[in-house]
Parts: sequence; structure tokens; C-alpha cells
Amino acid sequence: MVAIGSRESVIQNLEDAGCETEMIRDFLGWFDKGQQAKQLELLEHQREYLLGRVHTDERRISCLDYLIYQIQGTPTGKEPACKV
Repeated sequence: MVAIGSRESVIQNLEDAGCETEMIRDFLGWFDKGQQAKQLELLEHQREYLLGRVHTDERRISCLDYLIYQIQGTPTGKEPACKV
């Protein structure tokens, strides 16, 4: 098993990563039992969740960019499409 820091630093890192209290409790339970595979499973799930949010926000930003582009005019006559 690889040392990952003090319990307090692990908790702080999980909180900073946006983990809910229940997920942190589960992670620490697996930490105490030395179950790295279960810990990694929880971390990967949180990562996938956050990445999904990033992609959703990227699409939203694209839609805003499209509206800004429309308001400012289309000098080339081509209009990009916004698909959410």
C-alpha cells in the first residue's frame, strides 16, 4: 500500500475535489481496511462526474458564444450551429 498522507490531508483533498460527506465516509472506510481498489473506484466515479459537468458547461459556453456571434453579426455569412 502506498502512503497517501495524513487522514486530515486526505479528507481535505476529497472536500476540495467536491466529494460529498457520504463519499468521504465510504472512502475512509475503505482506507481503514486497506482496500485500494475500492478507493480507486470511488475516486474514478467522482472524476467521471466532474468531467461530465465540465463537458456540460463547455456546451453551455458554446451556446453563449453562438448568441454573442449572432448579435455581433456574421461577416462571412456562415453561422455555426449550437447543439446542447
